[in-house]
This record gives sequence, structure tokens and C-alpha cells, in this order.
Amino acid sequence: MIHSKITTADYSWIRTERLTPTECTQLQQDYGLTAEMITYVTDKDESPNYVYDSDTADELFIVHVPYIIKQEQLRYITRPISFIIHDHTLFTFNESGLDWVEQIFNQVQKNSAVQAADQFILQTLFALMDSYIAIVKAITKKRNQLDKSLNKEAKNADLIALSYLRQTLTFFLSAVKFNLNLLHHLPRTHFGLAIGPAKQEVLEDVTIEAEQVQWMIDIETQVVDRIGDTFDSIVNNNLNDTMKLLTIWSLTMAVPTIITGFFGMNVHLPLAKLGGAWLLTIAVSVVLIVWLLIGLKLHHKL
Repeated sequence: MIHSKITTADYSWIRTERLTPTECTQLQQDYGLTAEMITYVTDKDESPNYVYDSDTADELFIVHVPYIIKQEQLRYITRPISFIIHDHTLFTFNESGLDWVEQIFNQVQKNSAVQAADQFILQTLFALMDSYIAIVKAITKKRNQLDKSLNKEAKNADLIALSYLRQTLTFFLSAVKFNLNLLHHLPRTHFGLAIGPAKQEVLEDVTIEAEQVQWMIDIETQVVDRIGDTFDSIVNNNLNDTMKLLTIWSLTMAVPTIITGFFGMNVHLPLAKLGGAWLLTIAVSVVLIVWLLIGLKLHHKL
């Protein structure tokens, strides 16, 4: 969808989301965007990047932001949000249709201090980097709840919930590192060299915010991984104890099975015709079982 053009004093803004092939062609025909740029911004797997086309003076920015899979389980991946500056016009691309991103766009556009396209991008980048913090805090709260539950009893549902947190943090850590690489690279690009000192301070603030987000995610990842590894060990030990018990139980049950099967053969056997022969088989079974258990105990297998 291509939304109506908004014109301010120094730049125009065209907001797009979930573009169709027809709309992509329209952007090329009506505004002169190149097919290569359109391919970049419509690719949901594109990594954070900055591209400057010296022939057209177009600038492309791509960053990754959180994308909800299941909010109640805190399951997230990341998706790209893109910007293009072309001929004094700012294009924003929200291919995943994230409502909260659109709200950030509108808030930044209404900010009277934002007078140029580069200011719009910088202020938006700061808000997008900041969006990770609330989710990481929610993950921390959920992790503490799971830790308390797992300390009482390791349930499969809790272990699965913990694995979801690990997956989310893995996606976040990868995305934030790419975002931070982009921000560290920007000062040496055409964009970074063209902005003045005041805007460079904003870029530094965005970079510091991204570094703080990376630090938070990195610490939380380490904590969640250690909790997960601890309870993986506990579950494995419990499974080993269960298998040990079942093995001992099967060994003890094998003794009477062998003896009764031996005396159940249709051949002449010693003591088979005695009136109390069945008591003898029970006694022999009990003696052998006790002997087996004592042997396991002496060899520290029990």
C-alpha cells in the first residue's frame, strides 16, 4: 500500500507498507526509484545495510526490528524496516505491516524539531532501537518466573517456554549486532559526512542506545542459556535415574521368569514331583534376587 504524500518545509514523505508488484512498478514509474532499490526494500530477509548510489544520489537504510510471532509466549523474530532518500523525498517501507512502527513514523513526523529527511531517519532509528528494551525487560520478568517454577519442578511446558526465550534472544542478538555494525559504519558514509555536528550527536545517541540494547540482550542471553543448561542437566540426570530404576527392576523380574520357565518345561527335572516344589522355586528366586541386589549395591550400581 502506498499512502498519500506528506509535504513539509524541507522534504516530502511517502509511507508504504506491504507493497504489491503493481505498486512496486508504480514507485519506479512515478518517482524514479530503481528496480534494485525496490528489490532491497521488499526483501523480508534483507540484512541491515546502508547503500548510496552515486549516480542517482539515492540513499538506502535498512534496520531490523522485533516482529511478534506469539506475544503471550514472548516469541519474536526480526524483520527489516527500510528508508530511501530520493530527490528530496523520503520513502519508508514497512513490508511486515507493523502497526507500532507506523505509530513511531507518525510521532516523528509530527515532531516540530524534525525539519529534514535525515533528521526523520535519525529520530526514527533511535525509537526503533529503543523498542527492544521493553521486550527484553519482559523476557527478564518471564525468565525469573520460569526459574522459580523450574526450581520446584521441571515441567515440559516450562522448559518449552524457556526454549522460546532462548530463540527470541538469539534472533534479537543477531539483529542488534547487525544494526550496530550499520550505525558504526554510518559516520564514514555519504550520509554521515553530509550531516552537521548537531545531527552527528543524534547519530551518536542512536549508536549508544543500540550498544546498550546489545549489552542488555547479551547479558540476558547468557543468563537464560545458563538456566537452560542447568535444567537440561537436571532433566538428563532424572532420566538417568529413571532408566537405572527400570533396568534394576527388569533384572530382578528376570530371575523368577527364568526359574519358573525352567521348571515349566515338559521334561523330568529334579525335585519337580515334590509337593512343595513351587515353594522351592519361590525361595530360589528370592535368594537370587537378594544376591543380585547385594551385588549391585557392592558395585555402587544401586
